[in-house]
Amino acid sequence: MWIYHVTVKIVPGIREAWLHWMQHEHIQEVLATGMFDSFQFFELIEPQDEEGFTFSIQYCTTSQERYQQYIESFAPSLRQRGLNNLETSL
Repeated sequence: MWIYHVTVKIVPGIREAWLHWMQHEHIQEVLATGMFDSFQFFELIEPQDEEGFTFSIQYCTTSQERYQQYIESFAPSLRQRGLNNLETSL
């Protein structure tokens, strides 16, 4: 089993909109690529600071080849959509 780990810090003003987008859109889009079999989504308790909230997403796959295919074929467009979503939330 291989894990693709993503950590994100979100400013307080967009927390709820970002959570909704992650849970109802982005994670489902990543899984729909067929490169990952499952995921775990966490909000970190420590460290807490005034800059925002920290989240960790772990996508599980059965091979490095599937991960590499995701990185090469799907990640660039999904990352850009995520950045666009953040910009519209600010």
